[in-house]
Amino acid sequence: MRLRFHTLDVFTTTRFGGNPLAVVLDADGLPPTAMQSIAREFNLSETVFVLKAANPSHTARIRIFTPNAEIPFAGHPTVGTAILLADLRAPDLGGGRNAIVALEEEIGVVRVGVRVRTGEAPFAEFDAPKLPVDQGSVPAIEDIAAAVGLMQSEIGFENHRTSHFSAGLPYYFVPVRSLAAIGRARSVTARWVQAFGAGGAVYVYCRETEHNTAHFHARMFDPGHGIPEDPATGSAVAAFASVIARYDEPPGGEHRYVIEQGFEMGRPSHIQLSLVMNDGHLQTVRIGGHAVRVADGEIEV
Repeated sequence: MRLRFHTLDVFTTTRFGGNPLAVVLDADGLPPTAMQSIAREFNLSETVFVLKAANPSHTARIRIFTPNAEIPFAGHPTVGTAILLADLRAPDLGGGRNAIVALEEEIGVVRVGVRVRTGEAPFAEFDAPKLPVDQGSVPAIEDIAAAVGLMQSEIGFENHRTSHFSAGLPYYFVPVRSLAAIGRARSVTARWVQAFGAGGAVYVYCRETEHNTAHFHARMFDPGHGIPEDPATGSAVAAFASVIARYDEPPGGEHRYVIEQGFEMGRPSHIQLSLVMNDGHLQTVRIGGHAVRVADGEIEV
C-alpha cells in the first residue's frame, strides 16, 4: 500500500523556516498503530492523516499524531493541512483566490479561511475550537526554575506569573524576564516530571523580541510527547490569549498580536493571534499564519 504525502513549513513565508509538517493523503483504512509508526518515522512535531469527511459538506477528516501519541487538535497541522487541501483541490489559475476548508478534527469541526495571492505565501486563519480554560494550580517557582534551567529571579516579569491554560491542549505558561534568559531555557530531564508531570508541555515567553514586528518571543518544550522543542505552537498561542487577557487586561474590542518562536532552533516562525474582548472576558480567539509547500512523495505501508 503506497500513500501520497506532502511536507510543508508552517508559520513562515519561506522554505526551511517555521514548523515542518507532514500530511499523508487518502489514509482511510489505515489503522491508528500504522499512523503512529509513520508519525514516528517522519519524527516531526506533528504528522497529519487525511481521511474522507463523515459529513459530505466538510472538506476532510484529519487525525494528528506526534511521534509518541495522537492529539485532538494542533495549530500548525490545521493551518498547513488547510492550505495544502485548498491548493490541491482548487489550484490557483492566476490572480489568487479565497477558500473555506472545513476540517473534522478530534476536537470538533474547525473551519479555516485560506487566502492565496499570486507571488505570496498562502495564509490561513481559524477560530480556536475552544476558548482557553484555566487548568488550576501551577508548580512552585523553585521547581519551575530548576525544570527549565533558569534562576528563580529570571522567572516572571511585570505582573506576569506562571499560569496553566488549555484551548484543547494544556500548557504551562512561564514568563521569563529577558530574551537572553529565554535563550538559555531548556528542559532539564531530571527535574521536569517533578515540576510538570510526565506529559507536561511548557511555553516560556518574554516581552522582549528579536523583531519589532512581534509582541512576544516564545519557546515550547514538550518532551513527554516526543517534542524536545517545537518551532511554532498554534495550540499554545490559542491558550496564550488567556494569559494576555489576565495579565495585560486589554480593553474591549479586537486586538492583534504576533508571537515569534523557533529562533533558537534556526527555524524562525511568526504566529498571528487575534482576540476579541468583551466586558473583560475573551469572546473570540483566532490563529493565523502562512505556509509553504516543500516536498512530496510516497510512503509504503
